[in-house]
Amino acid sequence: MAFDPFAGDIDLDTAASLLGEAVRGADDGELFFERRRGESLVFDDGRLRNASYDAAEGFGLRVVAGEAVGYAHSDDLTGAAVKRAADAAAAVKGGGRDVAYTDAPARTNRRLYDDASPLDEPALSVKIALLREIDAYLRDKDPRVVQATASLSGELQEVEILRADGHRVADTRPLARINVSVIVEENGRRESGSAGCGGRHGYDLLLDPARWKTLADEAHRKALVNLSAEDAPGGAMQVALGSGWPGIMLHEAVGHGLEGDFNRKKTSAFAGLMGERIAAPGVTVVDDGTLPDRRGSISVDDEGEASNCTTLIEDGRLVGYMQDRQNARLMGVEPTGNGRRQSYSHAPMPRMTNTYMLGGQHTPDEIVAAVEDGIYAVDFGGGQVDITNGKFVFSCTEAYRVKNGKVLHPIKGATLIGDGASALRKIRMIGNDMKLDDGIGMCGKAGQWVPVGVGQPTVLMDDIVVGGRGD
Repeated sequence: MAFDPFAGDIDLDTAASLLGEAVRGADDGELFFERRRGESLVFDDGRLRNASYDAAEGFGLRVVAGEAVGYAHSDDLTGAAVKRAADAAAAVKGGGRDVAYTDAPARTNRRLYDDASPLDEPALSVKIALLREIDAYLRDKDPRVVQATASLSGELQEVEILRADGHRVADTRPLARINVSVIVEENGRRESGSAGCGGRHGYDLLLDPARWKTLADEAHRKALVNLSAEDAPGGAMQVALGSGWPGIMLHEAVGHGLEGDFNRKKTSAFAGLMGERIAAPGVTVVDDGTLPDRRGSISVDDEGEASNCTTLIEDGRLVGYMQDRQNARLMGVEPTGNGRRQSYSHAPMPRMTNTYMLGGQHTPDEIVAAVEDGIYAVDFGGGQVDITNGKFVFSCTEAYRVKNGKVLHPIKGATLIGDGASALRKIRMIGNDMKLDDGIGMCGKAGQWVPVGVGQPTVLMDDIVVGGRGD
């Protein structure tokens, strides 16, 4: 049954009245209702290791007065709880304010994904059988496989946003993901590889044997590549980055610095640089929440604004920031549909959706051939980033040594070290193979996590510091 927060104890007219009183004399605010159901299955070392199901629902009431935000939330969907939340959040207004309640978001009927729940089909037994089949497939194909792990996760988030002016927006957001990882052993040496995919859809796309076998084969291939890897070199050198998931470095080292709150507060390395060149010519970066079925896409954001494709960097020049309603108003610009929150217990803030660099003119082969002395980084694992200045350290999970345009051998232990602002200027070649990631991204900011997408073409950067132990 569809989520209806006003089908129980909370009366629509009473909720609107309580909210109206709370935001009187404030700039903005809303009631955000949410119901979320999710499951996770992990098959590891030949057995089902974990099976979990979670369900939660509640509301958050926000009052925005200038730079201040009052926020109260509860999992008690009753009129009394809304009254208590309204009284608490309204305290942020102070006294002496006489401002108009900000206009509601423009209405939209756009739907970027189906609202069918990935939790409904197939049956639990079918999902477990699939994970067992993945495990057997990996072990049967190679006696060097000593451990295989396969996981499925899915959720359905239903939200409704109510404003004091009566404006209502609802969205139903499915999310599904499958991951496969494998460890191989040869001559006493163990290495691992992993692959995954997902998006805003049901499980049917993930349960297709052609799909999961491709993922299992890719995880196995990566593990075998790492078996023959040599220690990575160290020092400043040329780095070719592969297409797709390596865009996570762009997301972390650059994307966060282009969110509106950091720039309004002037804590971003890009603050005050609107219209100026911040990247090499040819570099164009967008944040696009309008891509159908993509993990980071949203029909509307968590303030009720329709998502957008926002150009952030155009031909190397800074042309835009990602904005929620509060920061847009304070900066005198329009919101971009990037107000996102982890759940009803969190206030929204400017967040990325699907952030990627557009393609250029060169083929990937031309880019690798241009590497005189460096590495070709195809895949990334973990990393650390200081959001305010863009300084990063990223670990490569698949990379190769390149000299005189020739790929020599895989390397292990390579880390890329630098800062996003400098790295953007060091891009010398941009590939024509722009690709989005396979739908596995999660982004953290101020303790909140939301699903995102990343992407980029193959690119060549000069003079990037590589941490390693070889050469």
